[in-house]
Amino acid sequence: MTSVPPTPRYRALVLAMLLLVYTFNFLDRQILGILVAPIKAELHLTDTQLGALGGIAFALLYSTLAIPLALVADRTSRSWVITISLTVWSGFTALCGLATGFWQFFAFRLGVGVGEAGGVAPSYAMIADYFPPHQRARALSIYSLGIPIGLAAGALLGGLLASSVDWRWAFVIVGIAGIVLAPLFRLVVREPVRGAFDPAAVRAERVKVSAVFAILAAKPSFWLMAFAAAFSSLCGYGLAFWVPSVLIRSFGFTLLTASQYIGSLLLIGGTIGVFAGGWLADRLGGTDRGVYAKLPAIAWLVTVPLFAAGLTSGSPTWSWFLFLIPHGLNILWLGPVTTAVQHLVPPPMRATASASFLFINNLIGLGLGSLVMGRLSDAMTAVHGTDALRYATLYALGFYLVAAGLMLLAVKPLRRDWVG
Repeated sequence: MTSVPPTPRYRALVLAMLLLVYTFNFLDRQILGILVAPIKAELHLTDTQLGALGGIAFALLYSTLAIPLALVADRTSRSWVITISLTVWSGFTALCGLATGFWQFFAFRLGVGVGEAGGVAPSYAMIADYFPPHQRARALSIYSLGIPIGLAAGALLGGLLASSVDWRWAFVIVGIAGIVLAPLFRLVVREPVRGAFDPAAVRAERVKVSAVFAILAAKPSFWLMAFAAAFSSLCGYGLAFWVPSVLIRSFGFTLLTASQYIGSLLLIGGTIGVFAGGWLADRLGGTDRGVYAKLPAIAWLVTVPLFAAGLTSGSPTWSWFLFLIPHGLNILWLGPVTTAVQHLVPPPMRATASASFLFINNLIGLGLGSLVMGRLSDAMTAVHGTDALRYATLYALGFYLVAAGLMLLAVKPLRRDWVG
């Protein structure tokens, strides 16, 4: 741990390295979604099985191990926890290229989840210690750009590699790249002083997980934001996983064309949406902390009709423009909400608090999103044929409305629960 105040240039370098690692985090998740078609054909899997691989296989241990690993990060070195996590999840990503059946693939995806469990919450906490409060939402939004960039990279690289070589090499190549990045990250990123930019009055000497849980449990804003994000993620992760297949089955795209189509949406819409969320929260939230919950709610309400119009449009070109705005709005919540969670507890508890939030968000959202849509698709195939998956994604948009309602309920409690 360094006691020397970080320079603005070094803070920017740290944020860039954390962003790069987070990009690999989502690249390794999304690459399965774009490769559904060749994997399904070779391994003879159903949409339900593929949805399980994209959801619960990854989320089960990813969600449950995040809290103990975050507690380790709060008590030891967060940079080391992130380094080891990156190595583990990248190794299991490479192993996915060797899978010969559903259960072997399921086991390797469990391993990816184990590794990624130690990446996000410690990163949130490090950013909070590298950046002062008035810059945190923007810093966390820049970090969260790893989501659209990683999703876009997974779609583009996965489609390109699968079309050029095969789907197995796509997993192997991106997995090895992550393993190579891990030692470089540890070499560059130093452990910051905990709570360096926070008043001494909100610091604590030692983290006790029971104390973190007790603080969060007593704050209604935590529960409302966590479940709102979870229902949003249920729809968001499901769409990210299945929309490439909708393009192939209902719009007649090739794998490569679908990867370019969805990759461009994620890269353009997603990056603008994530950064806009943090910028707006920092700009408007200084006088009203409720803005950190209000912004995501408004974004989700606008997302639903635009996504629905894109899914039902008969023109791929028109659908691209209809999809572009909701691809930004559906993840606008990341900067504001992750920042708000950081301010529900004292600084030394931030990684554990973030992991508690992510446990709810990921177990429900990531764990069930692709599985629910895949199961709906299988159930409706007899009626809708190749369009069954399109109808499954369309019906699932209702979860965004539930998310918006819960987030609006969080506005007033968040004003009372804010720390620091």
